[in-house]
Formats: sequence, C-alpha cells, structure tokens
Amino acid sequence: MRAPPAGVKPPRWRRLAPLIVAAALVLAYALWSPGREVADGRHDRGRNALWLQHGWLGDDAWFARNRRDPARFRSREAVAALAARLRAHGVTDVFPHLCPVDGDGGPAHTDDAQVERFLDGMDGVRVMPWVGGVFERHVFPDDPGFRRRFAAKVRRLLDAHPRLAGVHVNVEPWPSGHAGMLALLAELRAQMPAGAVLSVAAYPPPTRWQPDTEIHWDLAYMARVAQASDQLAVMMYDTSIVLPKAYESLMARWTREALDATRGRALLLGLPAYTDEGVGWHRPWVEDLPHALRGIHAGLPDRLPAQYQGVAVYAEWEMDEGEWATLRRGFLRGR
Repeated sequence: MRAPPAGVKPPRWRRLAPLIVAAALVLAYALWSPGREVADGRHDRGRNALWLQHGWLGDDAWFARNRRDPARFRSREAVAALAARLRAHGVTDVFPHLCPVDGDGGPAHTDDAQVERFLDGMDGVRVMPWVGGVFERHVFPDDPGFRRRFAAKVRRLLDAHPRLAGVHVNVEPWPSGHAGMLALLAELRAQMPAGAVLSVAAYPPPTRWQPDTEIHWDLAYMARVAQASDQLAVMMYDTSIVLPKAYESLMARWTREALDATRGRALLLGLPAYTDEGVGWHRPWVEDLPHALRGIHAGLPDRLPAQYQGVAVYAEWEMDEGEWATLRRGFLRGR
C-alpha cells in the first residue's frame, strides 16, 4: 500500500486501526470461556491424591541436614491431624517424598518406627512412597545394574512395611520415548509384591507454550507408560503460560488427551497448589487451583470414564486454608 502524499493525513480509520484491533482482541479474550464452573461435585469420586513432604517418613539424617524439627511429624497427633484433613477432602492416595535415590541405589532412607506410626493412622488411605530423582544424576535407567538395584531396594522397602500400597515413581526430566525408563518400570513390576500399586508421576503432551520433549510426552509414549504401570498422575503445570484462560484451555485439552491415552489404567489429574517465584515456567497467578479446576471441569465429561480416578494436588506443604476451601467449593462432592 502506498503512503499518502506529503502533507496529507491518512484516513481516520487507518489511524485508529491499531486501537480497533487491540480493542477487538481484548473483547474476544473477555468473551472467551474455555473453563467451566462445576460446584455440585459431579467430577469427584472421593479417590483423590496428594503429594506429601519428606518429613512424614524420612530418617533422622534428613531432619539434621535440613534443620527441621521431627516433632512436627513424629507423633500420633500429627499423623491423626493429617488423616483428618485427608478424609475431609476425599484423599485416598498419598505420595510421601522419599527422593532422591540414595547412594546405595534405593529410595531415600526412612525411619522405620515412623513409617509404621504413619501407617497406623492412615486407615483407608493408600500410602505409596514417592521415589526417584533427577534423570541421569540420581536415576540411571539405561544401566541394567542400576535398574536391578533400585527395584530390589524398593522390594525391600515394601517387604519391611507390608501395609505400604506400592510406590510412586517420579523422575525429572523424563524424555518422551525413553526406552530405559520403560525397562525400569518393567524391573519394578517384576520385583514388586503381588497387588502392589506401581504409580507414576507422568508428563502431559507438548504444547506451543512448552514444547520440550524432556518434560512432555507424546500421547503414544504416555499410553506405553500407562500400560507399564497401574496409575498415572499427570503433572498438569509448569507450562510457562501467562494468560489464565489460555491455561484453562490447555488443561481442558490435556484432560481429554490423558483420558484417551490411559484407557485401562487409573488416571489422576495433577493440579498446582504451590508458588515457585522467579522462574519462567510457572506463574502462580495463572497456574493455581481455581484456573486448573475450571480447565479440568471443561475437559471432563459428566459421564466419567472408568479409568478416571480424581485429582492429585501438588503439594501438601504449600496448601493454605484458602486453597483447601477452593478445593472443597470447586471440586468436592458434599464436603
């Protein structure tokens, strides 16, 4: 398009065009409703999950290294208070942190008396220690010796505490398509007692906002991990998104995709309840419980698929009373 002759002003509409376009975009965003409010609990099956901090099962050395007070965790009163919180929010699966892999090739060390004390108070709750660590720093899935040692140590932990329901494997990053990680899951499956649950902290599919295949899995690989395990808890956060409605839209899409990829295996939708300030991959005003819940409600059908178990909240140690109230109002049935 030619510029107007010198001294001739462009038409008013042309001068206003950028403002018109900007106003149209703002209006379109305001009218866009990718999420969905559901307050009647129709998506709550009362079988939700929660990631727990290390102190609930950790040994004395962990408390000494981190200058933490074991009294906060190692009493029947503390365990009973946590159990009451779990019951009030329909949480039936918990993943107490036991990472990273210790120098002997197994899960981080526990205080055995505390594990039993914890299990005494967790009637009706499946306790699955959260094991793993950083890929190729703590966890070496391409090394057959490591895979055997790790699986054997997990088996010893489960044999020492038969009331543990299984283990929850979390390795970060976990590259999409990685055959060694599938081999590690197979080794764990072969070693674990009959009936023990093999749970996995899974990655969602790539997105334009976060395309990195080290922390996002294509759907074919997600399906393979699902078939190699019993339960997937998909970590639906750390997206780098700066617009709340864009996050809701992505959550809805990921919910539908995860349901398609996990047929025949239990699926938990992982929700963010944490603040990770000063990083590029997480904006706490975007990735929070209200927006995440609106997104999964939009992605879930009202007739729930068989493999859908519920939500998994990350993380217990970051939850405040307001966030617990948000979960009750925005997701739970009759609570």
